[in-house]
Amino acid sequence: MLGFSIKSYVDDEAIPLQVNKVYSDRSQLQYAYYDLPFVCPPTGKKHAGHPSGRSISLNLGEVLRGDRIMTSDYDLVMGQDQECQYLCSHKTDRPGVKRARELIQEGYVAEWIVDNLPGATSFVTVDKSHKYYAAGFKIGYKEFSPVTGKQKYYINNHMTLVIRHRKAPGRAGNRGGKVIVGFEVYTKSIEVAHRDSTGCPQEIHSENAGLEMYIAPNRTRLASQYPSSSYLPEEDDVDDGSTLEIPYTYSVYFREDETIDWSRRWDMYFNNQEESNVIHWLAIINSLIICSLLTVIVIMVINRTYRQVHGKDGAGDDGKLLLKRRKPNAETKSPRLREKAPAGLLEQSGDAGRDDDLSSDEEYVEDISGWKLLHGDVFRAPAYAGYLAPLIGSGTQLVFMATGLLVLSCFGILNPSFRGGFVSVGVGLFVFAGIISGYFSARLYQTFGGMHWRKNTLMTALLFPGLLFTTIFILNLFVWAQASSTALPFGTLVGLIALMLLIQLPLVYIGSWYGFHQSQPYEHPTKTNAVARQMPEQAWYTRNIYAALIAGFVPFAVVFIELLFVFRSLWQDKSGYYYVFGFLSIVSLVGILTVVEVTIVATYIMLCQENYHWWWQSVFIGGGSSFWIFLYCIVFYYTKLNIHGFISGLLFFSYSLLACTVYGLLTGTVGFLTAYAFVRRIYGAIKAD
Repeated sequence: MLGFSIKSYVDDEAIPLQVNKVYSDRSQLQYAYYDLPFVCPPTGKKHAGHPSGRSISLNLGEVLRGDRIMTSDYDLVMGQDQECQYLCSHKTDRPGVKRARELIQEGYVAEWIVDNLPGATSFVTVDKSHKYYAAGFKIGYKEFSPVTGKQKYYINNHMTLVIRHRKAPGRAGNRGGKVIVGFEVYTKSIEVAHRDSTGCPQEIHSENAGLEMYIAPNRTRLASQYPSSSYLPEEDDVDDGSTLEIPYTYSVYFREDETIDWSRRWDMYFNNQEESNVIHWLAIINSLIICSLLTVIVIMVINRTYRQVHGKDGAGDDGKLLLKRRKPNAETKSPRLREKAPAGLLEQSGDAGRDDDLSSDEEYVEDISGWKLLHGDVFRAPAYAGYLAPLIGSGTQLVFMATGLLVLSCFGILNPSFRGGFVSVGVGLFVFAGIISGYFSARLYQTFGGMHWRKNTLMTALLFPGLLFTTIFILNLFVWAQASSTALPFGTLVGLIALMLLIQLPLVYIGSWYGFHQSQPYEHPTKTNAVARQMPEQAWYTRNIYAALIAGFVPFAVVFIELLFVFRSLWQDKSGYYYVFGFLSIVSLVGILTVVEVTIVATYIMLCQENYHWWWQSVFIGGGSSFWIFLYCIVFYYTKLNIHGFISGLLFFSYSLLACTVYGLLTGTVGFLTAYAFVRRIYGAIKAD
């Protein structure tokens, strides 16, 4: 893996095993492994040089994803097989047994870590052509009793650990060093009986009866509680001091495997790689087809604009729009356009000087129609400009962050072995881009005629990040109540606030100061009239909500196939890893290009309808695909997922809405910048006397 050193071990060297958390595809709630009431608690004894139960330092991304990594009491020594090793016998009360049954029912799996590799359950394809891993292993299983027909729950209390290794590359290998290329965990449930003096099962490799998570009810107490009933419940949830003893044992086997390189050891976790590559290529072809069709439409729009400016109406060699003369009794005249240097979009020489011999009092402007009528209103400052500038500033932060993440991922710097790196680096890039956000926000605010740049700075630094943090904090309260490791610790919340106020805010301030005091406002090619022009009645498809939904569906059609893989990695298969950032980068690039083209077409249609309120509309059109992505999340939830519980559902929809909001602001910013550049270019290409 790029950017990561290889850790080698020699024979008889201790290898640390770390425990992390338990999680399930049916729930958004995760729990720290040592917080479970039915597992062996850490003893504090030293193993591999560290006392068990010691928390491992985590980066921000690991904390945000719910990791709680701690050292354990498992002894692993390179090259030394252990057929059976006794760990502990843990007594669990009725609430602990009930908790275990609930987690088994929801299909929770545990995550252990050896040499930064998660313990995996090994599978073989149907045709037995290759093996692949699924991260984690089940903490138990359930089955129906053939006698009573009722469901029983069994705890996996014996783990077989298989460590696959090979000779280390380079000098370390010459000195006898070995590197770990695989970590497999095989589970088994073994009853308490038939054990030797060490606590290990007498027949560990044969068929054994499982250890059922069940404590017989206290019939004496139940009989006194229900004196008139002939039926007594078979389940008793009242803690009366009864316990269930759970003996934990494990086996360790080291196997040499020269077929797996250390740099390719994560490939085993990327199951169905060959089949998914075909679908990824189909997604790219689908994106290119849609983008190509849009490109043709954009070329037609530009060609139509070119003909209107230089063809049908004619253009002088100085870039002025030459309009036909009418009789002096004409009722209306078009407003005068500001003089400007001869540089503009689609500029072309033609029939120069044919009106040079005419005096100004003999020229009368033709009553034209379409987008050219808006030259005196198209750059009028929008309503709520004080909110638009900060949002566009935050949008530039997101663009910088997303670009940086995709580039680093494509180069292999951000990969599954860098646990939590994607989120940590993303937060760092977002904070660092505060200086870019402040610059663009302040300059745009100045262009709108704003004077209170410090207020705009605070809005830029706190509006969007503050809304995100507030939403996450409220959701965190629900997760806290469930004692889940998904809940952010109080110290992490304080750290995020400090990051926002002590680092991002000063960077935004520096960028805002430079953008407001050291830079000029954006120049517009036409002057704005004192009185706003009255707009004609608009077609239904150019209104805000309809235009955003119609235009937003096109970028969604470009990315929706790739989104399926992202959703599967995030929600459906938490034991999997998303790794095809090359495909994602290509689809994202085509998707952004589609947003650009859709915004150009929609803005042109809007201007042709003599609607000059394009500022906010360009943001809505650019971010319109986020609405369809959120609908896609809803469909995915009800058709693909099997999530249970109100809290899990709340987290899914809330985080999906947050993600779609971030995506919408990012693409909305791209749409705004595109529309702004397009409008300035086409109005910079025309002039009238």
